[in-house]
Amino acid sequence: MSLLTDTAGAHAPAPASEKTSRGPRESRLSVAVATGFLAVIAVYMLLPVFWLVVSATKTQGDLVDTFGLWFSDFHLIDNLRALFAKQDGVFLPWLFNSLLYAGAGAAVGTLLSAMAGYALAKYRFRGREFLFSVVLGGVLVPATALALPLFLLFAEAGATNTFWAVFLPSIVSPFGVYLSRIFAAASVPDELLEAARIDGSGELRTFFTMAVRLMSPAMVTIFLFQFVVIWNNFLLPLVMLQDDRLYPVTLGLFTWQSQVSRDPSLQILSLTGSLVSVVPIVITFLVLQRYWKAGLAAGAVKS
Repeated sequence: MSLLTDTAGAHAPAPASEKTSRGPRESRLSVAVATGFLAVIAVYMLLPVFWLVVSATKTQGDLVDTFGLWFSDFHLIDNLRALFAKQDGVFLPWLFNSLLYAGAGAAVGTLLSAMAGYALAKYRFRGREFLFSVVLGGVLVPATALALPLFLLFAEAGATNTFWAVFLPSIVSPFGVYLSRIFAAASVPDELLEAARIDGSGELRTFFTMAVRLMSPAMVTIFLFQFVVIWNNFLLPLVMLQDDRLYPVTLGLFTWQSQVSRDPSLQILSLTGSLVSVVPIVITFLVLQRYWKAGLAAGAVKS
């Protein structure tokens, strides 16, 4: 009898938990195809950056006469010196303006988006869903459609050709409000807020001491998106500004590039300036990436 039992046990199917723990095995062909596809996409995305790096190391003559995707004589240091000396060093104020517009605008915009999203997620009031629908509608409106109305508003207020004409529109982020509401509804428990209120904590104190920490992954995401959007913003400064000392780096390099027919040396300076303008974005992503990943991992463990 025991022999029959042992034989039946030997041929019994494996438990369901053991089957699911192994998971489906991927074929080598599918892995190779996926890896090859990702490699092609990576080359497609990185090729313009590589071309920019190569071009910034050349002289104006080498830029025209040599192969575009490989190095010639190394003149990057000379190009950087010429870049920061051109027009009494106007490139440095352009770079500082972009850092100010993007850094301050993204920080203030992230805070406002987090507060608005938190309020839409955790407070019940009449017209809440309608207001959220308006925010969603704002996500669908392209920024180019708002440039002319914004210019007319700031012209009526006499605020064109000022820092505020570029900064104030940059702190509004409908996508940030949308993301904040979704994340606040999922990551900030109502029981925690009720406990804080019972302990006598005010609404602002509860938001800044509890909700902000729980919403930090979403806030980092909003900051990164907003920083990149403001940094790459071109049309709004073009419409609002006339003083070249207020230009961001994107508009300043565009003005140089538009004068290449009269001064060919501006072409290599524009390329070198474009390379320099990428560096702050890369640094921002590298610095904030660990906070972003740590917050997402913490949320996954909690769930």
